[in-house]
Formats: sequence, structure tokens, C-alpha cells
Amino acid sequence: MCLVTAAVVVAADQASKSWAVHRLSRGPIHVVWKLDLVLSYNTGSAFGLAQGWAPVLAALAAVIVVGLLAALRGVRRTSMALALGLVLGGALGNLSDRVLRGHHGAVVDFIALHFWPTFNVADSCIVVGVILAAALSWGDDRARAGPQTG
Repeated sequence: MCLVTAAVVVAADQASKSWAVHRLSRGPIHVVWKLDLVLSYNTGSAFGLAQGWAPVLAALAAVIVVGLLAALRGVRRTSMALALGLVLGGALGNLSDRVLRGHHGAVVDFIALHFWPTFNVADSCIVVGVILAAALSWGDDRARAGPQTG
């Protein structure tokens, strides 16, 4: 389940980024309210931090991918496999940009809300996957703790 989810995320992320590079290079698209599709390149990490550190961020992403692959061996629940697949796919999607696209290690971003940093499909999947994994782990911890008496 995890690897299938990751593959779907990478495919959707890379397809959307290829579309963005080709279409949005002609100009932005206003969708609704504060949502625009605007082509940008991020050589940093989330929220534009660590600008220009693309090689370091690519190495860090590779380590995270290896760690996630190792963690998969112990996953028994489909919901946790889905969560880790979202994170893995997002990490691989952004790592692919840094290594394979000719933008000097930059990641293609194109979803602009104007009150939040511009992001992409991979970023969204990472955030949703981490939140889901945390919620599942928190629920497991509460279940193991049993009923609270006071």
C-alpha cells in the first residue's frame, strides 16, 4: 500500500509540475478568491527557509527517503502505510525536482494562496501524511495507555 501510494503521489506531482512549467511560464492563472497558479522555483526548504542550500536539502531528502523505506518494514496498518506513502511520495517528488530537473536544484512550486508560501502537490502530500501519521500514532498511544482513572 505504501509503495503504491508513493508511486501515485510521485506521478501526480511530476505531472502537475510539468504542466505548471509549460503552462504557467506564459503567466499565472487566477482560480478563485486568493488561489492562483503561479510558477516559482524554490531552492530552499519549506516556507522558503535555507534558500540556496539545494544540494544539502537533496542529501537530507535522500536520507529521509531511506529512513522511510526502512520504517515500512514494521508497518502493519493500512492507514499508517497510506500516511507514510504520502510522505515518501512527496519526498521523492521534491527530490526528483532537485536532482533531475534543470533548475539548479530548485523545486517547482505553483499553488499560491498569497497568505501562505507557494507550494506543490508533493508538499501537500508530505503535510497531510505527517499529520495523518501523527494522529494515528497518538491514537495508538492513547489506546495502549488504556482508560484513565482519576
